[in-house]
Amino acid sequence: MAGSMELSLRLCPGAQAVPVLLDRLEAYAEETGLPMGPSQRLALVCEEWLANVAMHGTGASYAELSLWREPGSLHLRLADDGPPFDPLAAPPPDTGRPLEERMAGGLGLHLMRRMTRRLDYAREAGCNRLLAVLDVA
Repeated sequence: MAGSMELSLRLCPGAQAVPVLLDRLEAYAEETGLPMGPSQRLALVCEEWLANVAMHGTGASYAELSLWREPGSLHLRLADDGPPFDPLAAPPPDTGRPLEERMAGGLGLHLMRRMTRRLDYAREAGCNRLLAVLDVA
């Protein structure tokens, strides 16, 4: 197992980038022996991030991902040059209300927060930067 292997990927945000991202993540999981559960969480977090950049990051010319594994955890560094957007500032969805009464959106961000041990946002040099840590246990 290549436990310290890093994956770096730079994509043009858009629907066509999602399958490319998921294929690369699946290959990374296989190459590093990542268990199914953490592999699925990783794919969901990354897919949600890329979908948000593609849908809401008007003018973003790139979405960049760096991923590396440490004992017991996966570390993700995500960046894009779209407009400022702090996913941690978005209010959590009211999951106690019936679906038809809820505000649209927000569930993907809610999933990202629930599936990560740590999620930090910064706006640096005109870019959105997210650092996420996922448990591998």
